[in-house]
Amino acid sequence: MKARFLVPLALFFVLVIFLAIGLNRDPREVPSPLVQKPAPEFKTAQLIEADKTFSPSDMKGQVWMLNVWASWCVACKVEHPVLIDMNRAKVVPVIGLDYKDQRPAALKFLSQNGDPYQLSAVDTDGRVGIDYGVYGVPETFVIDKKGVIRHKQIGPVTPEALEKTILPLIEQLKKES
Repeated sequence: MKARFLVPLALFFVLVIFLAIGLNRDPREVPSPLVQKPAPEFKTAQLIEADKTFSPSDMKGQVWMLNVWASWCVACKVEHPVLIDMNRAKVVPVIGLDYKDQRPAALKFLSQNGDPYQLSAVDTDGRVGIDYGVYGVPETFVIDKKGVIRHKQIGPVTPEALEKTILPLIEQLKKES
């Protein structure tokens, strides 16, 4: 009779433990299977100069960031001033990936808010985003000189994320050969 009550009680405590662990995690720190792996290759048109293309292989030998954004994204508007400041400081090249967006809307967004990108590539159908495991926009990837993804930032790049995580990592990666 006692065993009959102990099994559900034990299952209840196991469930409580799993919930407690889950509630103590930061939702922006979703582990990505791509971190420490080569960045997926793609070749797509640029946003502003539509007759030109961009590929991650164009950035080999440089530490750079890929920022996935869209004109319709509210959180992208929040991070935009941070990226503008980062561009002015010339820390690393920041490449934009305009995700599931309309070209006229994206161009209007950049003309009204400023363009923090060395260039923006276009991912109209979201296939590049799928290859990069994009959950939603904005997302930012720090990629090293060898083309390996070293960090994935889910959600807007904030001054705090820059100061505590992204900029120290970039400085470390610049020193590596």
